[in-house]
Amino acid sequence: MKGVQSELLKYRRTFIKKLAVLLPLLFVLQAVPSIWLMPKDVVRGWEHVDTMVFNIWTTAFLPLGIALFTYLADLQERKSGGYRSLRAHAYFPANIWVSKVIVIALMTLIAAAILFAATILSGLITVTDGKWAIPWATILLASLFAWVTSLAIIPIQLWVATRQGLFASMGLGFFGFIAGVFIADKAYWFVFPWSWAPRMMCPLLQLNPNGVMLEAGDPLLDTSVLPLGLVLSIAAFVIFTGITALWFQRRELK
Repeated sequence: MKGVQSELLKYRRTFIKKLAVLLPLLFVLQAVPSIWLMPKDVVRGWEHVDTMVFNIWTTAFLPLGIALFTYLADLQERKSGGYRSLRAHAYFPANIWVSKVIVIALMTLIAAAILFAATILSGLITVTDGKWAIPWATILLASLFAWVTSLAIIPIQLWVATRQGLFASMGLGFFGFIAGVFIADKAYWFVFPWSWAPRMMCPLLQLNPNGVMLEAGDPLLDTSVLPLGLVLSIAAFVIFTGITALWFQRRELK
């Protein structure tokens, strides 16, 4: 907990904290005019809000946003001396790495909470059919599943950002964005962490990763992927964090 508290202090009055608030608001705000511009004869329901917000959130924000988060976290260390203080204090480098991963995960959780509230607010503004029939459970589950199934990306992106910097981090995020959409509806979706969140939206929102609504009976509506996605994501998050922490420990002790 001391390590987490120390990491949180580093990000006070930095752009990282602002990013956790601004990005979900940006993605929700882009959905509002899109829904308003629908033809007048189209009945605007909550499904339009949910699918438009979470399709972009899971396919674009999670890979690109986390890539930016991790780069900024590494940049903060570079500005403050590039971990030189480790040589002057009895710190375990692996603990610092794990604390950094946990704090980035907390930042994305804050972003998910803001997304949940902003989605409901945007629906109350735009929905014309059943405005007050708010699908609380659907929006909450979509927010939580999107967050949990994106956790495994964090240590990978932080490792790339620490080793190679901005271009490599954003390049990996962009690759994950493109490949994640392509792989999410394939039978082997579980081998690629960037496809996990888009795949979870299929049964939750009846939404194909390419943005098209799924028809009844589509294999992508199989809800058995939900518990599998949760277990796989948490296990991968722990494993990837441990592996990258071990790499960081060895690097800093050389």
